[in-house]
Amino acid sequence: MHAKTNKTSPLNLALQGGGAHGAFTWGVLDALLEDSAFTFEGVSGTSAGAMNALCLAHGLMTGGRDGARETLARFWTSVAASSPFAKSGDAGGEVSQALKLMLLWTNHLSPEQLNPFDLNPLRDILGEQFDFARLRRESPVKLFIAATHANSGKLRLFRNHELSVDTLLASACLPTIHRSIVIDGEPYWDGGYSANPAVFPLAYQCASPDILLVLLTPLRYTETPASAADIRYRLLELSFNATFLREMRMFAHLREEVSASWLSKWLPVGRLERRIEQLRFHAITADALLGELPPGSKLAVNLPFFESLRDSGREHAQAWLDAHRSSIGERATLDLGQLFY
Repeated sequence: MHAKTNKTSPLNLALQGGGAHGAFTWGVLDALLEDSAFTFEGVSGTSAGAMNALCLAHGLMTGGRDGARETLARFWTSVAASSPFAKSGDAGGEVSQALKLMLLWTNHLSPEQLNPFDLNPLRDILGEQFDFARLRRESPVKLFIAATHANSGKLRLFRNHELSVDTLLASACLPTIHRSIVIDGEPYWDGGYSANPAVFPLAYQCASPDILLVLLTPLRYTETPASAADIRYRLLELSFNATFLREMRMFAHLREEVSASWLSKWLPVGRLERRIEQLRFHAITADALLGELPPGSKLAVNLPFFESLRDSGREHAQAWLDAHRSSIGERATLDLGQLFY
């Protein structure tokens, strides 16, 4: 294991969404906060990634690194306790029969029909645990919360001064389960449809060139789904990952173009070209673990499953730290070509 140093490096975080799988990111953040090797400048998050980003910012604001760890634990424990089903899944990620039946009804009934009183335990958790007014004024990190405009498909990024219960709910609004979240008269759905997560604000609106991607969707699966249900789940995951891969391909292409330009060898490069050259990407992934979980496990809301994913997230983060801690601030540890070939 590498020895810890007193040096702290600024780091930007890009946190993917993935429902219950976001508990893996809880573990990653817990390990990063415990290590104390990094400070955090910007955090971009979608859906569960947005919730983790919120916990990180609020905890740092109210109690420093230990406060952030406590806030993450409190949030995920509360989510587990909020399930309307007595047992919505097991520690292995299998969802209950009652939840499976409810999901079948979403193919035939709208959220208004399934939930006429618009009950949403997550709304209560967010309202009780987070001081959004203070966050808008004092957040120690730049937050970029992704949501999708339901009537155009356009990405909407909510920033620090726009933080509210509704902006976080919008980022996590699956339209087959939840009613659209209306903000300033406009309807929003889950941010995963337009960015999972958005990386460009970390590149262009933050100073640190180091960007750590915490990925919940496998970059490659070992098996092809065969059943109708499994195919539907895979299609949803692929659609949620497509915008992210497209954005990362853009960064890879821009870097190639900047490096290959003969003019850059003779003329001063512009601000954009300098920034593209400076960017250093890193990634914590868990394809083998998350790719083998049961289809539908993203909806398995129970504490043993969350804690299992948290522990795995800590292990993966610690392994990444042991291998790459000294590279932060010095060199990239992710070859963007690995995302595509």
